[in-house]
This record gives sequence, structure tokens and C-alpha cells, in this order.
Amino acid sequence: MDLLSRLLALMPVTGRLDVRCHFGAPWRIEQPPAQAREIWYHVLLSGEAVLEDAHGAPIAMRAGDIALFPAGGAHILHDGSGETAAAPQRQTQNGLTVETNQGAGASADLLCGRFLLPAVPQRLLRENLPARLVVRSAQASGAAPERLVQLIALMRDEAFEAAAGSESLVNHLSGALFALTLRYASAAETPPRGLLALAQRPRLQPAIDAMFEQPGKAWTLPELAGLCHMSRATFARHFDEAFGRSAADVLTEIRMTLAGRMLAQGSQPVADIGEAVGYQSDAAFQRVFKRHVGMTPAQWRSAALDEAHA
Repeated sequence: MDLLSRLLALMPVTGRLDVRCHFGAPWRIEQPPAQAREIWYHVLLSGEAVLEDAHGAPIAMRAGDIALFPAGGAHILHDGSGETAAAPQRQTQNGLTVETNQGAGASADLLCGRFLLPAVPQRLLRENLPARLVVRSAQASGAAPERLVQLIALMRDEAFEAAAGSESLVNHLSGALFALTLRYASAAETPPRGLLALAQRPRLQPAIDAMFEQPGKAWTLPELAGLCHMSRATFARHFDEAFGRSAADVLTEIRMTLAGRMLAQGSQPVADIGEAVGYQSDAAFQRVFKRHVGMTPAQWRSAALDEAHA
């Protein structure tokens, strides 16, 4: 399995469309920080927009662009005019919410929603993707990007028609949007450092496979390097260039993600889960898990069960 497939198998992401916006300038969307297991997304179907947040210069968006925020940060989308926008009106049809305004300027259509993350620790995903990611499907060429364009068109048609079942269908399509967006971003000529860049390093794939398939093994750097037919120094350099962190860091994050899923989904003793992901000492597992996740394994399990029964 490639890295993206492994990541999505470990952390299956679903989606939810919150609102379709049909605005005339001036307009403005202010999005607060996302909840712990959510990633905001916006698809600009037509028109132009300006994206602003705390992670860099404003970005001009055009029709076909997709913006997502893996770090969950607050952000603003607006028409760029600088004029005060009136409050939009909201209506619901067949479960889909539509917002419109009275702006007489240039129009823009957007789909705004959330990618929903499963009950596993989020660090592997959130800290190794860009804080914000804009993918420009309008410039896409080739089979995979063409599918992204087609997916956006299908989401647009369902959201505009708001027919029976459209809400459920668009939500399912939103989950596919996450996977295709990351696929296209990882295939870019210069993908952002982290998981997207690591996906472009096939020479490192044997080490990634080993860490996912045998997380409980006490892997050493020479062993992982040997799987990739590299020297220890060459392997460490390639890993750092792509990921910005060591292979040991990635192994720990994979272990904690797997442990979090096992804690949330079953009743296996904590010590047995720790051993399954490579910790012979329960105390060591407890210590690493709390440092990585921010709570003890027992607290994580309790919180996941409470959420499942809410």
C-alpha cells in the first residue's frame, strides 16, 4: 500500500457539507477554529475569493480551487473589495443549507464544509500536513486531477439541485474529496514538506511499510535504512529532507495513532495495547502516550466511549 492509502486506512476520513453560499460582492465568511476532530474545507465553484489566515500572506482563489485547513485554524474568505458585507440569509432544502446575500457585485459560489476525523490521535495527520493547503484543480491535467474536477462538478450539481438524498450524497462525496485533494497535492512538483513530500519518495516506501505493518518491532535506524538499501546516513538525510523529522518520530506517531484506535474500539488491557505497539513497559507506554496525546490511555478510552454514546 502507498503512504496515502495507509494513512486513510488508519484514519478513515468522512465529510459533511455545511452550507452552499451564493454571494454577490461584498461578501465575507469568518470561520472560527475547528473542533478537535474536524478540518474545514471550502470549494470555490465560481467567481474569485481572497483567503486570509495566520499562516502566511493572503491567497487569491479562483474557480475550481479547494482550500483546507489541517491545523484547524480560524480563517476568513472574502471578495477582496474591502467593503462591509451584509449578513447573509439562510434557507434549507432537502437537508442542504444555502446562504445568499443582497450584494450586487461580482458573484461567487462556494461549498463550505468539514472533513470529520475518526477517534484516533490527530498528531500524525495534523502536524505533518500544511496548516493550510490550497489545491488548484482548474489547472489540473492528467487522470487523477481530472477525477478531482469531476468530483467537484458532481458535488456542485447535487448541492445546486438539492434533490432527495442530496445531503447524504454530498457528504459521502466530501470524504472522497479529502483523499483526492491530498493525492493531487502530494503529486505536485514541490509538495509541502511532511506527509505530502514523503509520499513522493518511493525509495523510502519499504521503511514506511515496515513501520505500519510491524509497529511493535524495536526498529533501529540501520534496519530501516537496510530495507531501503541505503546507508544509515543517506536514509536519515532523505527522511529529513522530505519529512522534516526523524524516522523514529514517525514510528512513534504511527504507534500512538494505532494505540489510540485500539483503545477507542475495544476493551483490550492498556498494557497489552502498549506491548502490541512496541512498549514492553506499561509505564513507558503510559508516559509516551500522555506526552503525545495530552492524556493517559485510560482517559483517552473514556473520552472516546463517552463521545460514541453521546
